[in-house]
Amino acid sequence: MNKTVLLDVKDHIGYITINRPEALNALSSQVLKDLNDVLETVEQSDAIRVVILTGAGEKSFVAGADIKEMDTMTPTEAFEYMTYANDTFSRLEHLRQPTIAAINGYALGGGMELALSTDIRLGHEKILLGFPEVTLGIIPGFAGTQRMSRLIGVSKAKELIFTARNIKGAEALELGIINRLVEAENLLEEAENLAKAIMKNAPLAVEKAKHVISVGVELPLQNAIRLETEAEALLFSTEDKVEGMRAFVEKRKAVFTRK
Repeated sequence: MNKTVLLDVKDHIGYITINRPEALNALSSQVLKDLNDVLETVEQSDAIRVVILTGAGEKSFVAGADIKEMDTMTPTEAFEYMTYANDTFSRLEHLRQPTIAAINGYALGGGMELALSTDIRLGHEKILLGFPEVTLGIIPGFAGTQRMSRLIGVSKAKELIFTARNIKGAEALELGIINRLVEAENLLEEAENLAKAIMKNAPLAVEKAKHVISVGVELPLQNAIRLETEAEALLFSTEDKVEGMRAFVEKRKAVFTRK
């Protein structure tokens, strides 16, 4: 059986592809397991500096969870399924490497929740985003109620979830769900350009910035400021800080080594 999640590495970019196009890349238990395995590889890789996540085929990023599989679940089985999915999505969210979702089609339910677990999201005009769960008698179960509320505000998140209304790229951009709207044929290229722009900078500084933003936003302001200050002071002990500042003074391009 073909692996349902692929990992390719090129020029320090890790390309993660949900590879189940015959099912619109729906998130089965096997997909979640394969994604977890891939994320473990990414966590341990110093060669991967940025991750681009997308779906196989032209129709779907991830169309949602596998409803056929969920249909027969008991409450206990559903709890275990949701817990495993949330642990996997949290693993993606907490990767030290910046992550970019290249949303190339449907991102519904679990697919929307997967995209929300990345740092930056790109899409095109014809993508379709939404939470259809209440039409099935359930609610978003992969942290969609929580991540979407934190991203666009409680009231807007409630509207999307309560109505199960799907939205396209322009509205997703307006709401702040995606960072940038690009031409469909240029989606992966734009994601790569963004990854390259990130990789021009000091890796440890980028990783530390991600950590401070992600953790600090959940803290009281003064605690978050202290977290930032401590992270900044720690970066002053790195070789990359020395190289970056010397390169600036000497008016040359810095060569960072992640040390």
